[in-house]
Amino acid sequence: MKKRSSEKKRHVVSWINKAEWDQVLEYLYSKDPGLQRYALNRISAWKARYVNSTPVAVDCTADLVRCQVLDRSGQVGGDDLVLLYGAALVRFVNQITERQQGRTARPLRRLAGNLNIPEWVVELRHDVTHRKMPTLKWCRKGCKVVLDWLQQEYWSRQLGGGANEGWDCQSDLDEEEMDLKRQEDELLAKQKEMEAYKTARELLISFENEQFKTCDGLQEELRRSAWPAPLADMSWILAEIKQFSVESSGLLVDALLEDGFLVPTMEQLQTLGCDSPDDDSLTEPRLPQTFLRFWLPLLKMLNSPSFIHLLLEKLFVELKLLTTEQNNHRVFYISAWISEVFLCNSNKFEFHFETKVQKKNRMKDRIFVNRIQLRWQQLLSACLDAPCTSTPHLLQLILDDMEHPLPLDTRQRLLQLCSIYTQSAPPDLAPPPQYKQPIYTLESLHEKLQHSRRHSHARRSRADLERSESSQEHKSSDVHEKAELLRGSPWQVCVDKVLWKNFPLGKIPGQSEDPSCLMVENYSTMTVFDQPVELESSSTTHTAAGVSAPMRTSEGLLWSHSDVNKLKTGLKLF
Repeated sequence: MKKRSSEKKRHVVSWINKAEWDQVLEYLYSKDPGLQRYALNRISAWKARYVNSTPVAVDCTADLVRCQVLDRSGQVGGDDLVLLYGAALVRFVNQITERQQGRTARPLRRLAGNLNIPEWVVELRHDVTHRKMPTLKWCRKGCKVVLDWLQQEYWSRQLGGGANEGWDCQSDLDEEEMDLKRQEDELLAKQKEMEAYKTARELLISFENEQFKTCDGLQEELRRSAWPAPLADMSWILAEIKQFSVESSGLLVDALLEDGFLVPTMEQLQTLGCDSPDDDSLTEPRLPQTFLRFWLPLLKMLNSPSFIHLLLEKLFVELKLLTTEQNNHRVFYISAWISEVFLCNSNKFEFHFETKVQKKNRMKDRIFVNRIQLRWQQLLSACLDAPCTSTPHLLQLILDDMEHPLPLDTRQRLLQLCSIYTQSAPPDLAPPPQYKQPIYTLESLHEKLQHSRRHSHARRSRADLERSESSQEHKSSDVHEKAELLRGSPWQVCVDKVLWKNFPLGKIPGQSEDPSCLMVENYSTMTVFDQPVELESSSTTHTAAGVSAPMRTSEGLLWSHSDVNKLKTGLKLF
Protein backbone atom coordinates (compact mmCIF):
# COMPACT_ATOMS: atom_id res chain seq x y z
CA MET A 1 0.00 0.00 0.00
CA LYS A 2 1.47 3.37 -1.08
CA LYS A 3 2.07 6.14 1.44
CA ARG A 4 0.21 9.37 1.02
CA SER A 5 2.26 12.23 -0.42
CA SER A 6 1.00 14.52 2.34
CA GLU A 7 2.32 12.22 5.07
CA LYS A 8 5.42 13.72 6.78
CA LYS A 9 8.68 11.80 6.71
CA ARG A 10 9.77 10.61 10.12
CA HIS A 11 13.38 10.39 11.34
CA VAL A 12 15.16 9.48 14.57
CA VAL A 13 16.31 12.30 16.88
CA SER A 14 18.52 12.34 19.95
CA TRP A 15 16.22 14.19 22.39
CA ILE A 16 13.45 12.39 24.26
CA ASN A 17 10.57 14.69 23.41
CA LYS A 18 9.70 18.27 22.51
CA ALA A 19 9.70 19.27 26.17
CA GLU A 20 13.38 18.38 26.49
CA TRP A 21 14.12 20.35 23.30
CA ASP A 22 12.33 23.44 24.65
CA GLN A 23 14.13 23.18 27.96
CA VAL A 24 17.59 22.94 26.36
CA LEU A 25 16.84 25.96 24.14
CA GLU A 26 15.67 28.03 27.12
CA TYR A 27 18.70 27.13 29.26
CA LEU A 28 21.20 27.78 26.41
CA TYR A 29 20.09 31.39 25.99
CA SER A 30 19.72 32.12 29.70
CA LYS A 31 22.19 34.31 31.59
CA ASP A 32 22.69 31.72 34.36
CA PRO A 33 25.95 29.77 33.89
CA GLY A 34 24.52 26.84 35.88
CA LEU A 35 21.55 26.46 33.53
CA GLN A 36 23.85 26.81 30.53
CA ARG A 37 26.07 24.00 31.86
CA TYR A 38 22.99 21.79 32.27
CA ALA A 39 21.98 22.46 28.64
CA LEU A 40 25.52 21.67 27.45
CA ASN A 41 25.43 18.36 29.32
CA ARG A 42 22.11 17.45 27.68
CA ILE A 43 23.63 18.20 24.22
CA SER A 44 26.60 15.96 25.11
CA ALA A 45 24.09 13.21 25.92
CA TRP A 46 22.39 13.80 22.54
CA LYS A 47 25.75 13.31 20.78
CA ALA A 48 26.37 10.11 22.71
CA ARG A 49 22.98 8.70 21.71
CA TYR A 50 23.14 9.47 18.00
CA VAL A 51 26.22 11.47 17.05
CA ASN A 52 25.62 11.49 13.28
CA SER A 53 22.16 13.01 13.55
CA THR A 54 23.08 16.01 15.71
CA PRO A 55 22.31 19.17 13.70
CA VAL A 56 25.23 21.43 12.78
CA ALA A 57 23.48 24.44 14.34
CA VAL A 58 23.19 22.61 17.67
CA ASP A 59 26.94 21.83 17.68
CA CYS A 60 27.84 25.43 16.82
CA THR A 61 25.51 26.79 19.51
CA ALA A 62 27.02 24.47 22.12
CA ASP A 63 30.58 25.52 21.19
CA LEU A 64 29.78 29.23 21.46
CA VAL A 65 27.82 28.90 24.73
CA ARG A 66 30.68 26.87 26.23
CA CYS A 67 33.02 29.80 25.42
CA GLN A 68 30.65 32.20 27.23
CA VAL A 69 30.48 29.93 30.29
CA LEU A 70 34.27 29.73 30.54
CA ASP A 71 34.55 33.49 29.98
CA ARG A 72 32.15 34.26 32.86
CA SER A 73 33.87 31.83 35.20
CA GLY A 74 37.03 33.95 35.24
CA GLN A 75 39.26 30.88 35.31
CA VAL A 76 40.61 31.23 31.75
CA GLY A 77 43.10 33.87 30.60
CA GLY A 78 42.41 36.40 27.83
CA ASP A 79 44.66 34.76 25.21
CA ASP A 80 43.11 31.35 25.88
CA LEU A 81 39.64 32.83 25.53
CA VAL A 82 40.57 34.37 22.17
CA LEU A 83 41.67 30.95 20.96
CA LEU A 84 38.44 29.33 22.19
CA TYR A 85 36.21 32.00 20.67
CA GLY A 86 38.24 31.94 17.43
CA ALA A 87 37.95 28.16 17.05
CA ALA A 88 34.19 28.28 17.67
CA LEU A 89 33.69 31.10 15.12
CA VAL A 90 35.83 29.33 12.51
CA ARG A 91 33.84 26.10 12.96
CA PHE A 92 30.56 28.04 12.68
CA VAL A 93 31.44 29.79 9.38
CA ASN A 94 32.96 26.67 7.83
CA GLN A 95 30.18 24.27 8.81
CA ILE A 96 27.26 26.59 8.03
CA THR A 97 28.59 27.48 4.56
CA GLU A 98 29.84 23.99 3.72
CA ARG A 99 26.49 22.79 2.35
CA GLN A 100 26.27 25.85 0.08
CA GLN A 101 29.48 24.94 -1.74
CA GLY A 102 29.07 23.22 -5.09
CA ARG A 103 31.60 21.46 -7.28
CA THR A 104 33.37 24.76 -7.85
CA ALA A 105 34.62 26.59 -4.77
CA ARG A 106 32.96 29.94 -4.14
CA PRO A 107 34.02 32.78 -1.82
CA LEU A 108 32.86 32.51 1.78
CA ARG A 109 31.70 36.14 1.75
CA ARG A 110 29.19 35.40 -1.01
CA LEU A 111 27.92 32.24 0.64
CA ALA A 112 27.62 33.98 4.02
CA GLY A 113 25.79 36.88 2.39
CA ASN A 114 23.24 34.47 0.93
CA LEU A 115 22.60 33.20 4.49
CA ASN A 116 22.38 36.73 5.99
CA ILE A 117 25.58 36.23 7.97
CA PRO A 118 27.36 39.59 8.50
CA GLU A 119 30.44 40.06 6.37
CA TRP A 120 32.54 41.24 9.29
CA VAL A 121 31.99 37.84 10.97
CA VAL A 122 33.62 36.20 7.93
CA GLU A 123 36.47 38.73 8.17
CA LEU A 124 36.83 37.82 11.85
CA ARG A 125 37.11 34.17 10.90
CA HIS A 126 39.71 35.10 8.24
CA ASP A 127 41.79 37.01 10.80
CA VAL A 128 41.76 34.04 13.17
CA THR A 129 42.83 31.66 10.41
CA HIS A 130 45.39 33.66 8.42
CA ARG A 131 46.25 36.92 10.14
CA LYS A 132 46.86 38.40 13.57
CA MET A 133 44.44 37.20 16.24
CA PRO A 134 41.60 39.65 16.96
CA THR A 135 40.99 41.21 20.35
CA LEU A 136 38.83 39.56 23.02
CA LYS A 137 36.30 42.38 22.67
CA TRP A 138 35.62 41.52 19.01
CA CYS A 139 35.48 37.81 19.77
CA ARG A 140 32.77 38.38 22.37
CA LYS A 141 30.78 40.54 19.95
CA GLY A 142 31.12 37.94 17.24
CA CYS A 143 29.94 35.18 19.59
CA LYS A 144 26.87 37.20 20.65
CA VAL A 145 25.87 38.06 17.05
CA VAL A 146 26.32 34.47 15.86
CA LEU A 147 24.22 33.10 18.76
CA ASP A 148 21.43 35.55 17.86
CA TRP A 149 21.68 34.44 14.24
CA LEU A 150 21.40 30.77 15.26
CA GLN A 151 18.40 31.51 17.47
CA GLN A 152 16.55 33.32 14.70
CA GLU A 153 17.54 31.14 11.75
CA TYR A 154 17.42 27.70 13.43
CA TRP A 155 16.00 27.37 16.95
CA SER A 156 12.96 29.61 16.43
CA ARG A 157 12.05 27.90 13.19
CA GLN A 158 12.18 24.50 14.88
CA LEU A 159 9.54 25.79 17.29
CA GLY A 160 7.46 26.95 14.34
CA GLY A 161 7.82 30.61 15.14
CA GLY A 162 9.92 31.75 12.19
CA ALA A 163 12.34 34.66 12.12
CA ASN A 164 11.34 38.01 13.54
CA GLU A 165 10.68 40.72 10.98
CA GLY A 166 13.27 43.45 10.73
CA TRP A 167 15.88 41.41 12.62
CA ASP A 168 19.41 42.38 11.63
CA CYS A 169 22.54 40.50 12.68
CA GLN A 170 24.53 43.70 12.71
CA SER A 171 22.14 45.62 14.91
CA ASP A 172 24.41 45.23 17.93
CA LEU A 173 27.31 46.88 16.15
CA ASP A 174 27.31 50.63 16.00
CA GLU A 175 28.71 52.41 12.99
CA GLU A 176 31.37 53.97 15.16
CA GLU A 177 32.60 50.57 16.26
CA MET A 178 32.78 49.35 12.66
CA ASP A 179 34.77 52.42 11.66
CA LEU A 180 37.06 51.89 14.61
CA LYS A 181 37.73 48.30 13.60
CA ARG A 182 38.39 49.36 10.00
CA GLN A 183 40.86 52.00 11.16
CA GLU A 184 42.59 49.47 13.39
CA ASP A 185 42.94 47.06 10.47
CA GLU A 186 44.38 49.79 8.23
CA LEU A 187 46.82 50.83 10.93
CA LEU A 188 47.97 47.26 11.45
CA ALA A 189 48.42 46.79 7.69
CA LYS A 190 50.54 49.96 7.46
CA GLN A 191 52.64 48.89 10.40
CA LYS A 192 53.29 45.49 8.83
CA GLU A 193 54.23 47.14 5.54
CA MET A 194 56.64 49.53 7.28
CA GLU A 195 58.25 46.64 9.17
CA ALA A 196 58.63 44.61 5.98
CA TYR A 197 60.12 47.61 4.16
CA LYS A 198 62.58 48.12 7.00
CA THR A 199 63.56 44.45 6.79
CA ALA A 200 64.15 44.77 3.03
CA ARG A 201 66.46 47.77 3.57
CA GLU A 202 68.41 45.96 6.27
CA LEU A 203 68.94 42.94 4.01
CA LEU A 204 70.12 45.13 1.11
CA ILE A 205 72.47 47.05 3.39
CA SER A 206 73.94 43.74 4.59
CA PHE A 207 74.45 42.71 0.96
CA GLU A 208 76.22 45.99 0.16
CA ASN A 209 78.48 45.75 3.22
CA GLU A 210 79.65 42.28 2.21
CA GLN A 211 80.25 43.41 -1.38
CA PHE A 212 82.26 46.46 -0.28
CA LYS A 213 84.37 44.24 1.95
CA THR A 214 85.10 42.06 -1.08
CA CYS A 215 86.01 44.93 -3.38
CA ASP A 216 88.47 46.67 -1.00
CA GLY A 217 91.72 46.93 -2.92
CA LEU A 218 90.39 45.04 -5.92
CA GLN A 219 89.27 47.91 -8.17
CA GLU A 220 91.81 47.20 -10.89
CA GLU A 221 91.12 43.46 -10.84
CA LEU A 222 87.36 44.05 -11.00
CA ARG A 223 87.74 46.12 -14.13
CA ARG A 224 89.52 43.29 -15.90
CA SER A 225 87.64 40.24 -14.59
CA ALA A 226 84.39 39.19 -13.01
CA TRP A 227 83.43 39.69 -9.37
CA PRO A 228 84.81 37.12 -6.90
CA ALA A 229 82.56 34.24 -5.90
CA PRO A 230 80.26 34.95 -2.92
CA LEU A 231 81.41 33.81 0.51
CA ALA A 232 79.40 31.85 3.07
CA ASP A 233 77.98 34.99 4.72
CA MET A 234 76.95 36.34 1.34
CA SER A 235 75.20 33.08 0.44
CA TRP A 236 73.18 33.31 3.65
CA ILE A 237 72.19 36.92 2.90
CA LEU A 238 71.15 36.03 -0.65
CA ALA A 239 69.01 33.19 0.67
CA GLU A 240 67.29 35.59 3.10
CA ILE A 241 66.62 38.10 0.32
CA LYS A 242 65.27 35.32 -1.91
CA GLN A 243 62.84 34.23 0.80
CA PHE A 244 61.76 37.83 1.37
CA SER A 245 61.13 38.36 -2.36
CA VAL A 246 58.75 35.41 -2.40
CA GLU A 247 56.59 37.10 0.24
CA SER A 248 56.98 40.81 -0.66
CA SER A 249 58.67 41.28 -4.03
CA GLY A 250 57.06 44.70 -4.53
CA LEU A 251 58.55 46.11 -1.32
CA LEU A 252 61.96 44.68 -2.23
CA VAL A 253 61.94 46.43 -5.62
CA ASP A 254 60.82 49.69 -3.97
CA ALA A 255 63.77 49.47 -1.61
CA LEU A 256 66.17 48.67 -4.46
CA LEU A 257 65.17 51.85 -6.30
CA GLU A 258 66.11 54.07 -3.39
CA ASP A 259 69.28 56.15 -3.48
CA GLY A 260 72.20 54.12 -2.25
CA PHE A 261 71.19 50.85 -3.87
CA LEU A 262 70.53 50.58 -7.64
CA VAL A 263 71.02 54.35 -7.76
CA PRO A 264 74.46 54.77 -6.17
CA THR A 265 75.69 57.74 -4.21
CA MET A 266 78.84 59.65 -5.14
CA GLU A 267 80.72 58.04 -2.25
CA GLN A 268 79.77 54.56 -3.48
CA LEU A 269 80.96 55.38 -7.00
CA GLN A 270 84.29 56.61 -5.65
CA THR A 271 84.69 53.44 -3.59
CA LEU A 272 84.06 51.30 -6.68
CA GLY A 273 86.33 53.47 -8.83
CA CYS A 274 83.53 54.51 -11.21
CA ASP A 275 83.23 57.90 -12.86
CA SER A 276 80.08 59.93 -12.26
CA PRO A 277 77.89 60.33 -15.38
CA ASP A 278 77.82 63.60 -17.28
CA ASP A 279 74.96 65.21 -19.20
CA ASP A 280 76.11 63.80 -22.56
CA SER A 281 75.84 60.23 -21.28
CA LEU A 282 72.07 60.63 -20.78
CA THR A 283 71.40 60.11 -24.48
CA GLU A 284 72.64 56.49 -24.36
CA PRO A 285 72.97 55.52 -20.68
CA ARG A 286 75.07 52.45 -19.87
CA LEU A 287 75.93 51.16 -16.41
CA PRO A 288 79.58 51.18 -15.33
CA GLN A 289 80.79 47.60 -15.57
CA THR A 290 82.11 47.50 -12.01
CA PHE A 291 78.81 48.80 -10.62
CA LEU A 292 76.88 46.24 -12.69
CA ARG A 293 79.05 43.41 -11.39
CA PHE A 294 78.48 44.70 -7.85
CA TRP A 295 74.73 43.91 -8.11
CA LEU A 296 74.87 40.88 -10.42
CA PRO A 297 74.89 38.21 -7.64
CA LEU A 298 71.66 39.61 -6.20
CA LEU A 299 69.89 40.20 -9.53
CA LYS A 300 70.85 36.79 -10.90
CA MET A 301 69.47 35.16 -7.78
CA LEU A 302 66.18 37.10 -8.09
CA ASN A 303 65.97 36.45 -11.83
CA SER A 304 62.51 35.29 -12.90
CA PRO A 305 60.01 36.55 -15.51
CA SER A 306 57.69 37.92 -12.83
CA PHE A 307 60.53 39.80 -11.09
CA ILE A 308 61.80 41.26 -14.39
CA HIS A 309 58.27 42.44 -15.28
CA LEU A 310 57.86 44.03 -11.86
CA LEU A 311 61.31 45.64 -11.99
CA LEU A 312 60.67 47.21 -15.41
CA GLU A 313 57.25 48.45 -14.31
CA LYS A 314 58.68 50.10 -11.17
CA LEU A 315 61.61 51.58 -13.11
CA PHE A 316 59.33 53.28 -15.62
CA VAL A 317 57.05 54.54 -12.83
CA GLU A 318 60.09 56.04 -11.11
CA LEU A 319 61.27 57.56 -14.40
CA LYS A 320 57.86 59.17 -14.86
CA LEU A 321 58.04 60.72 -11.40
CA LEU A 322 61.45 62.21 -12.28
CA THR A 323 59.98 64.18 -15.20
CA THR A 324 59.00 66.93 -12.73
CA GLU A 325 62.40 66.94 -10.98
CA GLN A 326 65.86 67.99 -12.11
CA ASN A 327 67.87 64.98 -10.99
CA ASN A 328 70.02 63.87 -13.92
CA HIS A 329 72.04 61.48 -11.75
CA ARG A 330 68.96 59.49 -10.80
CA VAL A 331 67.52 59.67 -14.33
CA PHE A 332 70.76 58.27 -15.72
CA TYR A 333 70.85 55.18 -13.49
CA ILE A 334 67.13 54.45 -13.76
CA SER A 335 67.40 54.65 -17.57
CA ALA A 336 70.63 52.64 -17.55
CA TRP A 337 69.00 49.75 -15.65
CA ILE A 338 66.10 49.73 -18.11
CA SER A 339 68.55 49.70 -20.99
CA GLU A 340 70.53 46.86 -19.38
CA VAL A 341 67.42 44.68 -19.05
CA PHE A 342 66.48 45.30 -22.70
CA LEU A 343 69.99 44.50 -23.90
CA CYS A 344 70.03 41.25 -21.89
CA ASN A 345 66.74 40.27 -23.52
CA SER A 346 67.83 41.18 -27.04
CA ASN A 347 69.19 38.70 -29.58
CA LYS A 348 70.83 41.33 -31.78
CA PHE A 349 74.18 41.10 -30.07
CA GLU A 350 74.96 37.45 -30.76
CA PHE A 351 78.47 36.69 -31.93
CA HIS A 352 78.41 33.55 -34.03
CA PHE A 353 82.20 33.28 -34.42
CA GLU A 354 83.22 33.55 -30.77
CA THR A 355 84.62 30.62 -28.83
CA LYS A 356 82.82 28.93 -25.96
CA VAL A 357 85.17 30.56 -23.45
CA GLN A 358 84.52 34.01 -24.91
CA LYS A 359 80.78 33.44 -24.88
CA LYS A 360 80.90 32.20 -21.28
CA ASN A 361 82.81 35.29 -20.16
CA ARG A 362 80.35 37.55 -21.96
CA MET A 363 77.36 35.82 -20.33
CA LYS A 364 78.81 36.40 -16.85
CA ASP A 365 77.97 40.10 -17.05
CA ARG A 366 74.30 39.59 -17.95
CA ILE A 367 71.40 39.59 -15.49
CA PHE A 368 69.71 36.75 -17.36
CA VAL A 369 70.53 34.73 -20.47
CA ASN A 370 67.29 33.24 -21.79
CA ARG A 371 64.91 35.56 -23.58
CA ILE A 372 61.73 36.63 -21.73
CA GLN A 373 58.35 37.38 -23.29
CA LEU A 374 58.01 41.00 -22.20
CA ARG A 375 54.78 43.01 -22.27
CA TRP A 376 55.87 45.21 -25.14
CA GLN A 377 52.70 47.29 -25.53
CA GLN A 378 52.70 48.21 -21.84
CA LEU A 379 56.41 48.99 -21.95
CA LEU A 380 55.93 51.16 -25.03
CA SER A 381 53.17 53.15 -23.34
CA ALA A 382 55.18 53.47 -20.12
CA CYS A 383 58.23 54.68 -22.06
CA LEU A 384 56.21 57.36 -23.87
CA ASP A 385 54.59 58.44 -20.58
CA ALA A 386 58.02 59.16 -19.05
CA PRO A 387 59.74 61.60 -21.47
CA CYS A 388 63.34 62.44 -20.66
CA THR A 389 66.67 62.78 -22.44
CA SER A 390 67.11 58.98 -22.48
CA THR A 391 63.64 58.26 -23.90
CA PRO A 392 64.70 58.13 -27.60
CA HIS A 393 67.36 55.54 -26.77
CA LEU A 394 64.95 53.42 -24.70
CA LEU A 395 62.25 53.75 -27.33
CA GLN A 396 64.69 52.58 -30.01
CA LEU A 397 65.52 49.48 -27.94
CA ILE A 398 61.83 48.66 -27.48
CA LEU A 399 60.96 49.14 -31.16
CA ASP A 400 63.90 47.04 -32.33
CA ASP A 401 63.23 44.11 -30.00
CA MET A 402 59.41 43.82 -30.07
CA GLU A 403 58.00 40.40 -30.87
CA HIS A 404 55.59 41.94 -33.40
CA PRO A 405 57.34 45.09 -34.64
CA LEU A 406 55.41 48.16 -35.72
CA PRO A 407 55.53 49.32 -39.36
CA LEU A 408 58.70 51.14 -40.33
CA ASP A 409 56.91 54.46 -40.91
CA THR A 410 55.29 54.30 -37.47
CA ARG A 411 58.60 53.55 -35.78
CA GLN A 412 60.40 56.40 -37.50
CA ARG A 413 57.63 58.87 -36.73
CA LEU A 414 57.58 57.85 -33.08
CA LEU A 415 61.34 58.35 -32.85
CA GLN A 416 61.16 61.72 -34.59
CA LEU A 417 58.31 62.95 -32.38
CA CYS A 418 60.12 61.70 -29.29
CA SER A 419 63.34 63.50 -30.24
CA ILE A 420 61.38 66.71 -30.88
CA TYR A 421 59.52 66.47 -27.55
CA THR A 422 62.64 65.74 -25.53
CA GLN A 423 64.70 68.29 -27.52
CA SER A 424 67.40 65.74 -28.16
CA ALA A 425 69.35 64.85 -31.26
CA PRO A 426 67.26 62.99 -33.87
CA PRO A 427 67.83 59.23 -33.90
CA ASP A 428 69.79 57.50 -36.58
CA LEU A 429 67.39 56.81 -39.44
CA ALA A 430 69.88 55.02 -41.66
CA PRO A 431 68.30 52.44 -43.95
CA PRO A 432 68.18 48.97 -42.45
CA PRO A 433 70.06 46.14 -44.15
CA GLN A 434 66.97 44.90 -45.99
CA TYR A 435 66.96 48.01 -48.22
CA LYS A 436 70.39 47.07 -49.55
CA GLN A 437 69.13 43.68 -50.73
CA PRO A 438 68.12 43.00 -54.37
CA ILE A 439 64.46 43.41 -55.31
CA TYR A 440 62.68 40.07 -55.51
CA THR A 441 59.05 40.91 -54.73
CA LEU A 442 56.60 43.72 -55.30
CA GLU A 443 56.57 44.49 -51.58
CA SER A 444 60.33 44.97 -51.51
CA LEU A 445 60.03 47.32 -54.52
CA HIS A 446 57.41 49.43 -52.72
CA GLU A 447 59.46 49.57 -49.51
CA LYS A 448 62.61 50.60 -51.35
CA LEU A 449 60.66 53.15 -53.37
CA GLN A 450 59.12 54.67 -50.24
CA HIS A 451 62.51 54.79 -48.56
CA SER A 452 64.03 56.49 -51.60
CA ARG A 453 61.23 59.06 -51.67
CA ARG A 454 61.56 59.73 -47.94
CA HIS A 455 65.25 60.53 -48.20
CA SER A 456 64.77 62.58 -51.34
CA HIS A 457 62.03 64.64 -49.66
CA ALA A 458 64.23 65.17 -46.60
CA ARG A 459 66.95 66.62 -48.84
CA ARG A 460 64.59 68.92 -50.69
CA SER A 461 64.11 72.45 -49.47
CA ARG A 462 60.72 73.99 -48.75
CA ALA A 463 60.95 76.05 -51.92
CA ASP A 464 61.38 72.94 -54.03
CA LEU A 465 58.27 71.43 -52.47
CA GLU A 466 56.23 74.50 -53.41
CA ARG A 467 57.33 74.20 -57.04
CA SER A 468 55.87 70.71 -57.47
CA GLU A 469 55.01 69.47 -60.91
CA SER A 470 51.60 68.53 -62.25
CA SER A 471 50.01 65.19 -61.46
CA GLN A 472 50.70 63.73 -64.92
CA GLU A 473 54.39 64.64 -64.81
CA HIS A 474 54.64 63.26 -61.32
CA LYS A 475 53.16 59.98 -62.52
CA SER A 476 55.63 59.70 -65.37
CA SER A 477 58.53 60.46 -63.00
CA ASP A 478 57.18 57.77 -60.69
CA VAL A 479 57.34 55.18 -63.48
CA HIS A 480 60.78 56.38 -64.47
CA GLU A 481 61.95 56.11 -60.85
CA LYS A 482 60.67 52.54 -60.61
CA ALA A 483 62.37 51.67 -63.88
CA GLU A 484 65.66 53.06 -62.59
CA LEU A 485 65.38 50.97 -59.43
CA LEU A 486 64.67 47.84 -61.51
CA ARG A 487 67.62 48.34 -63.81
CA GLY A 488 69.52 45.05 -64.04
CA SER A 489 66.61 43.13 -62.52
CA PRO A 490 64.56 40.44 -64.34
CA TRP A 491 61.42 42.45 -63.52
CA GLN A 492 59.87 45.22 -65.60
CA VAL A 493 57.33 47.90 -64.74
CA CYS A 494 53.88 47.39 -66.28
CA VAL A 495 52.67 50.67 -67.80
CA ASP A 496 49.17 49.39 -68.62
CA LYS A 497 46.27 50.49 -66.43
CA VAL A 498 45.51 47.09 -64.93
CA LEU A 499 44.09 46.41 -61.48
CA TRP A 500 46.27 43.41 -60.76
CA LYS A 501 44.54 42.79 -57.44
CA ASN A 502 41.52 41.51 -59.42
CA PHE A 503 43.59 38.76 -61.08
CA PRO A 504 44.87 35.70 -59.22
CA LEU A 505 48.44 34.55 -59.49
CA GLY A 506 49.12 32.92 -62.88
CA LYS A 507 46.32 34.70 -64.73
CA ILE A 508 46.60 37.68 -67.06
CA PRO A 509 43.98 40.13 -68.37
CA GLY A 510 41.86 38.78 -71.25
CA GLN A 511 42.61 35.15 -70.44
CA SER A 512 39.69 32.75 -70.94
CA GLU A 513 38.31 30.65 -68.11
CA ASP A 514 38.60 27.51 -70.25
CA PRO A 515 41.87 25.67 -69.46
CA SER A 516 42.06 24.39 -73.07
CA CYS A 517 43.01 27.90 -74.19
CA LEU A 518 46.52 27.16 -72.96
CA MET A 519 46.93 24.47 -75.68
CA VAL A 520 48.56 25.46 -79.00
CA GLU A 521 46.39 25.16 -82.08
CA ASN A 522 48.87 23.55 -84.52
CA TYR A 523 51.38 20.94 -83.51
CA SER A 524 52.92 17.77 -85.00
CA THR A 525 54.45 14.61 -83.54
CA MET A 526 57.76 12.99 -84.43
CA THR A 527 58.93 9.50 -83.56
CA VAL A 528 62.40 8.66 -82.38
CA PHE A 529 63.16 6.99 -85.68
CA ASP A 530 62.36 10.17 -87.61
CA GLN A 531 64.69 12.35 -85.53
CA PRO A 532 67.61 13.62 -87.62
CA VAL A 533 70.94 11.99 -86.78
CA GLU A 534 74.20 13.10 -88.34
CA LEU A 535 76.11 10.11 -89.74
CA GLU A 536 79.84 10.23 -90.10
CA SER A 537 82.19 7.99 -92.00
CA SER A 538 82.83 5.84 -89.00
CA SER A 539 80.09 3.67 -87.62
CA THR A 540 80.68 5.02 -84.14
CA THR A 541 81.26 8.64 -83.18
CA HIS A 542 82.95 9.42 -79.87
CA THR A 543 81.56 12.26 -77.87
CA ALA A 544 83.50 14.67 -75.77
CA ALA A 545 82.83 12.55 -72.72
CA GLY A 546 84.35 9.48 -74.35
CA VAL A 547 80.98 7.72 -74.86
CA SER A 548 80.19 6.40 -78.37
CA ALA A 549 76.97 7.41 -80.12
CA PRO A 550 74.36 4.75 -81.02
CA MET A 551 74.33 3.03 -84.41
CA ARG A 552 71.36 3.62 -86.70
CA THR A 553 69.99 0.46 -88.23
CA SER A 554 66.79 -0.50 -89.96
CA GLU A 555 65.30 -1.30 -86.56
CA GLY A 556 66.20 2.14 -85.13
CA LEU A 557 68.90 3.30 -82.71
CA LEU A 558 70.79 0.47 -81.08
CA TRP A 559 73.21 0.59 -78.14
CA SER A 560 75.87 -2.02 -77.64
CA HIS A 561 76.59 -3.58 -74.22
CA SER A 562 79.85 -1.68 -73.87
CA ASP A 563 78.09 1.59 -74.71
CA VAL A 564 75.60 1.03 -71.89
CA ASN A 565 78.41 0.31 -69.41
CA LYS A 566 80.20 3.49 -70.43
CA LEU A 567 77.01 5.47 -69.93
CA LYS A 568 76.57 4.06 -66.44
CA THR A 569 80.14 4.88 -65.41
CA GLY A 570 79.87 8.40 -66.82
CA LEU A 571 76.68 9.36 -64.95
CA LYS A 572 76.94 12.00 -62.22
CA LEU A 573 74.46 12.23 -59.38
CA PHE A 574 73.35 15.72 -58.36
